[in-house]
Amino acid sequence: MAKKTQLGQPTRPVRKLVHVDEPNLLREQFPYTEPPRILFDGVQVPYDLPEEIFITDTTFRDGQQARPPFSRQQIVDLFDMMHRLSGPNGVIRQTEFFLYTKRDREAVEACLERGYRYPEITAWIRANRKDLELVKSMGLRETGILTSCSDYHIFLKLGWNREEALRNYLDVVTAALEAGIRPRCHFEDVTRADIEGFVIPFAQELMRLQEMSGIPIKVRLCDTMGYGVPYPGAVLPRSVPRLVHALVHEAGVPKAQLEWHGHNDFYKGLINASTAWLYGVAGANGTLLGIGERTGNTPVEGLLIEYAGLMGGFNGADPTVITEIAEYMTKTGTEIPPNQPFVGKHFNTTSAGIHADGVLKNEEIYNIFDTRRLLGRPIGVAVTDKSGLAGIAWWVNRQLGLTGDKRLPKDHPLVRQLHEWVQQQYAAGRTTAIEDEELLAVAQQIAPQLFAGVAAS
Repeated sequence: MAKKTQLGQPTRPVRKLVHVDEPNLLREQFPYTEPPRILFDGVQVPYDLPEEIFITDTTFRDGQQARPPFSRQQIVDLFDMMHRLSGPNGVIRQTEFFLYTKRDREAVEACLERGYRYPEITAWIRANRKDLELVKSMGLRETGILTSCSDYHIFLKLGWNREEALRNYLDVVTAALEAGIRPRCHFEDVTRADIEGFVIPFAQELMRLQEMSGIPIKVRLCDTMGYGVPYPGAVLPRSVPRLVHALVHEAGVPKAQLEWHGHNDFYKGLINASTAWLYGVAGANGTLLGIGERTGNTPVEGLLIEYAGLMGGFNGADPTVITEIAEYMTKTGTEIPPNQPFVGKHFNTTSAGIHADGVLKNEEIYNIFDTRRLLGRPIGVAVTDKSGLAGIAWWVNRQLGLTGDKRLPKDHPLVRQLHEWVQQQYAAGRTTAIEDEELLAVAQQIAPQLFAGVAAS
């Protein structure tokens, strides 16, 4: 139990900014000539899941930085779908926008006209007062502010020292508070930063400004290069559990005002966000389908499924919209890998005959959950030379809508004839899966009455 003052607040040591003449690049962890090293000292912190967790979105900001920009109408359409996906309780609490171009501002205006409570529209700016004027002109109540925290960014990118960075950041935050705008400070590159020497002193200064102004200040922990690790006992600054714990219990940032923003450079985008939730962060930030620069951001649809697992339900969110979003994003030119979870063409499709045999008996054997009910995506079986009679039987029954005792068994003559045709295709040198339309055409020749009017599904 933390010691309490007479005011009922936990006492915390005030961290002073640590001056350095040269940037501390943490070479023991980031040698650059080798993969980053994951170091351990065995210090662990407890789980600290907030009472309420939520998702925030950056599809229209970070997500657009690695693809052709969405048109105004595409942004509005996706915003409408995101609103439906979020549900009435704001599982997807906010989404952020650039304001720098006329197209960006017109898209914001069009989305504001929708009048939705969720997701709330927020902005993103650099740490200067000129950018803040854009937020004022749009009438937005909250903006993200780029406040880079690592010496890589402070010294090597911005050309400042730590004192200059702190002074400049606090100046813009103060200006936002004076304008009645909620600041959300993006602690850029925090997983390569000096946590005790810069991050905690900066966060404590923000909490001091919050107390003086009465306006909540949020902190977004940005794992800009995906260096964060979820492992218990790993050292700072890469340890997600200890980083979150430090911001909550040492810097005094309320959990409801903490967010995690991760990238997937080391395949840890989703697990790091989930870990951040478990250790005290209320908000996990992502993009639709995980789009974003380099390897992309944490996927919102992955966060939603994780949310349901942690909270015991979707809290009014509508996961079936995930499939609609994926289909729409494909039309905008977004390429979705066929094996991408929840949205890829083949994510719940099996092709092995032994698996298809299991699906034929009970789809729960090889389906992760009821994908038809939750995502509007029935389980599929890709027909190949490995599908066997069971795979063909499953395909026939799906096309004809046959269930229960009405299903055709795998030794049915129609199934055997289709299986023979498939084997002939591969014996002749075919290497790709049989498309539904191809097999349907053959089935209609073999059993025209049975397949009359059937369209590929």
